[in-house]
Amino acid sequence: MSGQKIINLKKGQELFHEGATPEAMYVIKKGRLAITKIKGKTKIMLAELKPGDLLGEMAFFEKSPRSAGAQAATDDTEVIELPFKALDQQWEALPGWVKSIVKAVNGHLVKANVRIRQLERTREEEIEMFPSHTINSLMAVLGLVTNRYGKATEDGIEVPFGWLRNYTIQVFQLPTYKMTKMCEVLQEFGLMTVEDLGEDQTRFVVKDQDFVFHFVEFYNNMLFSEKAKKRAVNDFQSKTLKILNHYAQFCEPDTRGFVKVNLSEASQNCEKDLGLKMNIDDVKELCSMGLLSEHISEGGTDFAIFNYEDISQTTLYWLFVHRLKSFQTE
Repeated sequence: MSGQKIINLKKGQELFHEGATPEAMYVIKKGRLAITKIKGKTKIMLAELKPGDLLGEMAFFEKSPRSAGAQAATDDTEVIELPFKALDQQWEALPGWVKSIVKAVNGHLVKANVRIRQLERTREEEIEMFPSHTINSLMAVLGLVTNRYGKATEDGIEVPFGWLRNYTIQVFQLPTYKMTKMCEVLQEFGLMTVEDLGEDQTRFVVKDQDFVFHFVEFYNNMLFSEKAKKRAVNDFQSKTLKILNHYAQFCEPDTRGFVKVNLSEASQNCEKDLGLKMNIDDVKELCSMGLLSEHISEGGTDFAIFNYEDISQTTLYWLFVHRLKSFQTE
């Protein structure tokens, strides 16, 4: 078809953004594309498309702004662009009865998508794999079993899987697959090891038992204290805390344990160093929430002042929470 072209994308590079005016549909030739949606200040992935998949086809009929964004999920992604102008010529050449059928099918799909979005809004808690109360319950079970049945080893406290499974499903009536997934996330954070021994046997070792207990106290307070709820951190804010925590480790604490982070340098270097973005307003928001002590300007340079140990622990808690909340039920 005349007008089509190949677009090459690197991982993370955007094909189009949510809200953009559509001008083409696309076919994935090589690599993968992530379909994304902005939720608050966070970008979440709705789906991942593979070679041969088509996207942007509904916009051909609706001509409405893109309802989601698309970006490369892998390096060396190749996409075939099919401009609407060229497609319009092909469309006009079709028999009238064919166009009627295609329009009817598209209309049904549009209505189905609207209904799905309504269900997503009203049943979000049901499709979320790790609602807040589930996270805290699973961590409480892990702490209980570790304390009661765990055995000290060179690399931490080994937790008998039989007891962990029994308490999870029989005593607290929680899904064992969620406990296993949570332990795998704890392993990502260096707080546990989960070793597959074969023959349906798994070795669980808790490296930091204090983290488990302190997290339960922290998150339980966050769930049931109105004052604490005002300091709840969303996914975007947790990444800002991660940036601040990273640069705070290079600062010398004062006698109170407080550090003074140069925000101008952090905002300029964080994308290169951590692959994350930050601006001064993000930090001011955290100050207004009471998570950071203060934001000051000296000689045209912005600084954030906070207790390094407190923020380090808080950052770890929220990064862990939002990693779990990134999972959804199948």
